[in-house]
This record gives sequence, structure tokens and C-alpha cells, in this order.
Amino acid sequence: MPSDEPVSDELLTIPNLLSLLRLALIPVFLGFLITGQDVLALVTLVAGAVTDFLDGFLARRLHQVTKLGTLLDPIADRLTILSATIGLTYRHFLPLWLLLVVLGRDVCMLVLGLVLARNRIGPPAVTWRGKIATFLLLASLPLLVVAGAFPATAWLLEPIGLVVAVVGAVLYWVAGIGYAVASRRTFVQRRNDTPEASANLIRQRRSPDGR
Repeated sequence: MPSDEPVSDELLTIPNLLSLLRLALIPVFLGFLITGQDVLALVTLVAGAVTDFLDGFLARRLHQVTKLGTLLDPIADRLTILSATIGLTYRHFLPLWLLLVVLGRDVCMLVLGLVLARNRIGPPAVTWRGKIATFLLLASLPLLVVAGAFPATAWLLEPIGLVVAVVGAVLYWVAGIGYAVASRRTFVQRRNDTPEASANLIRQRRSPDGR
């Protein structure tokens, strides 16, 4: 969502309801995928992609960019990637190591997010690497699901989808390391600013006129 849009505290907006619908479709998609109902899994995945487009489009068009919406969208992306990776690994379309790579990165980012929240520090800005990584991982999903739904296409779509997923996973970690470095820089800057702020406060207490 664009940063120049005003962000509100509203909860019940059309974009937010679409984001919640997208979240609700994730376990449905995973269930279809694991049980081998690939056509239904593909339909559900496409429906999720449509809601993803519509919630962003309507948020801008209706000026309904909200704090909740800015949280739900990346959460839905992460859960879609994770659930699809689990399902595709279970179906042997993806190697186990790739699942562990994606899962490990998400766990690290979760821990980092908890540390930042505990110290009342906002999350680092999303980088172009992170956006490309998410795009590639999401783009690999329909390729691999179509390969499962229509075996005649597997010889072409499965290797393409796998390559796209691997490149996306590599960038996923590169972006994650970048977020960790940016967070560390914020920690260091805050630590360096604290002594000076404390000294100024002591001087103000000693001198009522602030001199």
C-alpha cells in the first residue's frame, strides 16, 4: 500500500474484510493441496490472489488504508508462502530443504519482530529485495500447483516453478539479513542517543531555567 495514503484506525472496511477472507482461504487451499485436489487448490489460490489485488486496489481507491490492513497483507503473504511450501513438500513437488529454508527465515523474522516490539521499535522498511523475494515465491506457487493438477505440463512447469522458488528463497534470506542489519543499526543508534538524552535531563533538573 502506498505510503502517501493516510492511515486510519478503522477495522471494518472492505479491504480489511477481503484480507480476512484471504486468510480464511489459506487453510482451505492447504487442505485441497495435501489431499491431492489440485484443481480446487488452484482455484482457491487464484481466489486468494484476486482478493490480494482487490484489497490493495480498493484501499487506495476508497481511501481506506488502515493500520490493520497494513498488518494483514504481509501476514497473509507469509502464511500463503509457508502453507503452500508445506503442502508442495508433502506432495514431493519441493525438496524438504527448501521448506526448512523458508520456515527458518520466517522463524528468525518472528523472533526479530518480537525483540523490536519489546523495545518499542517499529519494523524496518520493506526493501526491494524483500518485495521481489515475496513476488517470486508467490509466483512459483501456481506453476507448481498447475503442474500437479495437469501432469502433462509437469515436465515444463515443475522445473520452472522450482527454479523460481529457489531464487525467491535465496532473496528471502538476503532480505531478512538486511532487515536484521537495519534493526541492529537502529538499536545502536538508540543506545548511543540514550546517554546524551539522560545527561540533558539531569542538567534540566539541576537548572530550572534549562541553562
